[in-house]
Amino acid sequence: MGGQEAYCCTCLVDYQPFATTFSGAAASSPSGGAPIDPMQLERILRSQGFGSRAECRALVLAGRVSLGGQPVDDPDLEIDPDGLIFSVDGEHWAYRTQVYLAMHKPAGYECSRQPQHHPSVYTLLPRPLLLRNTQAVGRLDVDTTGLLLFSDDGQFIHRCTAPKRALCKVYEIGTRHPLTADQLAALLDGVQLHGEAAPLCATACEQLAPCQLRLSVTLGKYHLVKRMVAAAGNRVETLHRSAIGGLTLPADLPPGEWRWLSAADLERLA
Repeated sequence: MGGQEAYCCTCLVDYQPFATTFSGAAASSPSGGAPIDPMQLERILRSQGFGSRAECRALVLAGRVSLGGQPVDDPDLEIDPDGLIFSVDGEHWAYRTQVYLAMHKPAGYECSRQPQHHPSVYTLLPRPLLLRNTQAVGRLDVDTTGLLLFSDDGQFIHRCTAPKRALCKVYEIGTRHPLTADQLAALLDGVQLHGEAAPLCATACEQLAPCQLRLSVTLGKYHLVKRMVAAAGNRVETLHRSAIGGLTLPADLPPGEWRWLSAADLERLA
């Protein structure tokens, strides 16, 4: 997959109840902000990742852009972007000042724009979002599944990944061997990892089945969960991130698909 046709969500506009309804400023900026002045249609398209000034003007002049179901041929048309829904080649888009997404990352994808051995997770996003320099918020290993955030907001990315922030991440783990009470205690009390000055501990640890564990950590170190479980005397076989902060991966979001974050979702990450 890839390019403008690789839309991996079922709908680009309506995601109830997880995403916002597109009315007023909530559609353009889920995190709030000042009202936006009217903008030329060509500039709106550029801001939403549809190419250069010349490319966006060409889209409009070719009749490929519609407003309210009607083609528009004037790239200089002044439009209020708040709550705006437009179509490009029949695909509906809502105007948003910045990108905030949640993806259900599938196994077998690298969180890199220059993958080494597997497809890039960025191939699961449509081209306009890539042209807006949308970035993964942190990384998941190629074989790890679950909640992965994306944004083009540098401050948001920093807030979510800064070590001092200590944002909690919850993982569902399948282990090779049945878990023991000593292993659970070690994960909570702290395990010593190679290259670390002090033992690292989980903030919560719950055994779900003989070989199933739910683990919460606040650090973002390389292969942290796998290394912690190994240091406790077991081995990770499957790893799935189910939550970040107060935001849980929606049960109805299939692997490989993504959704916009609503204002309520962003508050859960605050």
